[in-house]
Amino acid sequence: MKMHLAMMRRASSSSQSALALLSLLLCAFPLGTQCASEKKSSVLQFIDPLIGSTNGGNVFAGATLPYGLAKASPDVDGQNTGGFATDGSHVVGFSAVHDSGTGGNPSLGNFPLFPQLCPGDSVDGCMFRIGDRATGYLEESVDAKAGRFAVELQSGVKSSMTSSEHAALFRFQFPTGNSSGDGAAHPLVLLDLTDLWKSRQNASISVDPKTARMTGNGTFLPSFGAGSYVMHFCADFFGGEVLDDGVWVNNRAGTEPKDLYVTRGFNLFYLEAGGWAKFKGLKDDNTLTARVGISYVSAEQACRSAEKEIPDPEGDFDRLVKQAEEAWEEKLSPVSVDAGGASEELLTSFWSGIYRTMISPQNYTGENPYWDSGIPYFDSFYCIWDSFRVQHPLLTIIDPSAQVQMVNSLLDIYEHEGWLPDCHMSLSNGWTQGGSNADVVLVDAYVKNLTGINYETALKAIIQDAEVEPLEWAFHGRGGLPSWRDMNYIPYLDFDPVGFGTNSRSISRTLEYAYNDYCLATLAQGLGRADLYEKYVARGANWRNLWREDQTSLIKGNDTGFKGFFQPKYLNGTWGFQDPIDCSALASFCSLTTNPSETFEASVWQYQFLVPQSMAGLISLMGGEQRFLDRLDFFHTSGLADISNEPVFSTVYLYHYAGRPGLSTKRLHTYIPAAFNATHGGLPGNDDSGSMGAFVAWGMLGLFPIPGQDVYLISAPFFAGVNVTSGVTGRTARIKTVGFDKEYENVFIQNVTVNGKPWTKSWISHAFFTEGWEMELVLGNKESNWGKKVQDRPPSWDGATKMSGML
Repeated sequence: MKMHLAMMRRASSSSQSALALLSLLLCAFPLGTQCASEKKSSVLQFIDPLIGSTNGGNVFAGATLPYGLAKASPDVDGQNTGGFATDGSHVVGFSAVHDSGTGGNPSLGNFPLFPQLCPGDSVDGCMFRIGDRATGYLEESVDAKAGRFAVELQSGVKSSMTSSEHAALFRFQFPTGNSSGDGAAHPLVLLDLTDLWKSRQNASISVDPKTARMTGNGTFLPSFGAGSYVMHFCADFFGGEVLDDGVWVNNRAGTEPKDLYVTRGFNLFYLEAGGWAKFKGLKDDNTLTARVGISYVSAEQACRSAEKEIPDPEGDFDRLVKQAEEAWEEKLSPVSVDAGGASEELLTSFWSGIYRTMISPQNYTGENPYWDSGIPYFDSFYCIWDSFRVQHPLLTIIDPSAQVQMVNSLLDIYEHEGWLPDCHMSLSNGWTQGGSNADVVLVDAYVKNLTGINYETALKAIIQDAEVEPLEWAFHGRGGLPSWRDMNYIPYLDFDPVGFGTNSRSISRTLEYAYNDYCLATLAQGLGRADLYEKYVARGANWRNLWREDQTSLIKGNDTGFKGFFQPKYLNGTWGFQDPIDCSALASFCSLTTNPSETFEASVWQYQFLVPQSMAGLISLMGGEQRFLDRLDFFHTSGLADISNEPVFSTVYLYHYAGRPGLSTKRLHTYIPAAFNATHGGLPGNDDSGSMGAFVAWGMLGLFPIPGQDVYLISAPFFAGVNVTSGVTGRTARIKTVGFDKEYENVFIQNVTVNGKPWTKSWISHAFFTEGWEMELVLGNKESNWGKKVQDRPPSWDGATKMSGML
């Protein structure tokens, strides 16, 4: 992915606004009394939903409530995975449901509307098919804010939109003089029985001849998973009288019939079809309002939700926007910062990053047609392989109640579908990319002491992942378990007649299964199951079985100078071979279906650092601390490190484990803002449901989580001060700095105090947040000895030595 090496700078429109901005940036949000005389300003001004709307970020840029099911946005024919993109492509519709930041195929975007004025005011002149109706938009008209979105099409139609929990509200303003009567064209709005991926298998629609209400449903395919899902809709129109309505197929439409059922079409010829309505008598502003309710249960429920949540469509727009703004303010309120002169761009990256972590997963409570356990239900875990590393740990500190609901939803899925998911979208099973990483999410909740979760059920679910191989482990559970138990690694070209999945990724699966089992041991020990602890903590060391100590690595024929890498191994114990740079930016891309290899979406060079349970053991295998540091530096400076891929996140901070925490902060500043910034292309790759945003947020907060462990690595923050108020205890954790400078020369921690007492460790526990500790960091421009001693480094389990605890 292309990386942006500099941030765009915005000029203030006047000296007055510049002074206001300076005052704002120097103040906390809303820290203490430092700026008590200043008017409190909303952090929403620093939310830019368009960050990552091009260059492969695939973010959802439209209007949504936190975790909302309804997500209103224009859809384009370019980079449309999240719906809209600032890539100069064409708008082809406006739809009410989306995912955010995902890879794979475009997701959702079901039942889009499209407004137009037809040549000659004839239905025969209207553009119905996607390719025919595609219309450019005016770049300068794009206005994206938390809870609302607006854009003007080149046709002159102006659109604005917002949403409630289960419905979207669109306003289409047509050019003056083209609303009705006197020979002028009458506005037409079509509804297309499609989605962004054109995955529809069948669909139906009914159009009311008097009101033009459109109801129906469709069967679609999940964009990165198995099976299918059914979605229902209910679209109503307000602000004009119905002139005509009916259905359309391909590029023809008629007023009869009013009902339509359509299949996919023959072979590769995708059949395009839907409903339409023309209107007259629009009011003075020529605006037609459309309300679209969505449900996974029934069209009737879609209508009920829309009517309940948006009872006055023509008058509710501003109310919904305000409701969304208040909801976002509330969700962001646990965090406050003293900017200390940090730039507007950095503040925008920070707050927008947190914002994106609460777009998905999505609250589907009451919308699960398969079961209702009487508890909140979340879906769109897309995918946990991405989100378990930083997104879920961030939600644990800023929105623990939602995180508890998500964990309980994972257990709800386990109890009704039989397995914990690794990926779950649109109520469908998504493809598993590596290990059974919902295990890590559950254990992370346990070690952070989140309550209201049945951890005995969690233990059963994780043990099943570890011991029972499903017939189809491509979308839940683990594969190769007979070999895992007997050989203590996943073999290359494994013989596995028990279950079936993509027979690849033997290295990355071995590493991930080992950490999954280590997390299982952690939970078992906490629940008093010493027998299980001993069994699974031993399996947590299985990563060692694929370490080949004599393996070298060459780049363009030149030896990198490092020896010892993970390599594939056959069932008979002999070594296979994968070039350590394969699947990196210096070689070729690897995924489940594209060039499947023994590592997933990353190289051996990248995966060699992913042993969070035993970094001390890994450092020893790599030749000691200095050789480990040399290897880390080479990885990050040679083009091998792909920061757009979540497994690289932790490698930025691994200097802590060799007693050099200052180098972690120094490395972080090579990525922020170079690869993560406030431009439209300001993400290095897919946001992955907010994972990129969470990485930015953690980096700027000055902490980094090790998921599945009660460990946060301490780093210098990007702000003079940071507060985080616990949603569990109501206490506020405070990070203060001495010597902070906005040029970031002083990025090295000299010494630390916690609650006024010296703190020599380079890490801290979750009690920092729940008990509301105060941490003060003295910063300087040279590396110090802080965090260098072995006893002050992050905990590491190796062999028979238990993971150390807080002293």
